[in-house]
Amino acid sequence: MPATAEAKRRVKKILEALRKEYPDARTALRFSTPLELLVATILSAQCTDERVNQVTEKLFKKYRTAEDYARARLSTLEREIQSTGFFRNKAKAIKSCCKALVEKYGGEVPRDMDELVKLPGVGRKTANVVLGSAFGIASGIVVDTHVARVSRRLGLTDQKDPVKIEKDLMELVPRREWVAFGHRMILHGRRVCNARRPKCEACCLARWCPRIGVAA
Repeated sequence: MPATAEAKRRVKKILEALRKEYPDARTALRFSTPLELLVATILSAQCTDERVNQVTEKLFKKYRTAEDYARARLSTLEREIQSTGFFRNKAKAIKSCCKALVEKYGGEVPRDMDELVKLPGVGRKTANVVLGSAFGIASGIVVDTHVARVSRRLGLTDQKDPVKIEKDLMELVPRREWVAFGHRMILHGRRVCNARRPKCEACCLARWCPRIGVAA
């Protein structure tokens, strides 16, 4: 969707509706430090936030620093996160990521997109989650499956690649709204604009939605 004046006016209405519907939207992942959010976000790939929170409740009591993860036996870490799925890849990513944090950043999570995406297992989506929710830094817009689906249905983008979707959204949405917008779109995708049976009749965005790709 071209970032025309008309498009931005429509997006302004969408933002207002989302703000009213989900005033306190935030990540559903439980964390108390940037490191905890980084680990939780890596675990959340192809897994529900509810399951991740169940796993991290114990995990975060055992592993309190990046060095703790870096020193962990891989097989033990795999067993502890097994229920999140793809546990071998995730355990390797967490261990390697934390080793890099210890070696390059003194065990601290960097507050910079370019530095974050250099870490093993950290892509732009994960970096946006950490920067936005742990540090309050609007580095971009989190694009998960919900944000991608809702954005296409709203006609805010016609792209399928998350990076290209994010670029389209960043041109339309004011920077000050980037973090909250991502959280609100995720909630809306989960509660209303779901993949199989979107609840269009109960949608706060129905007035501005062309329902692209939604069966009549």
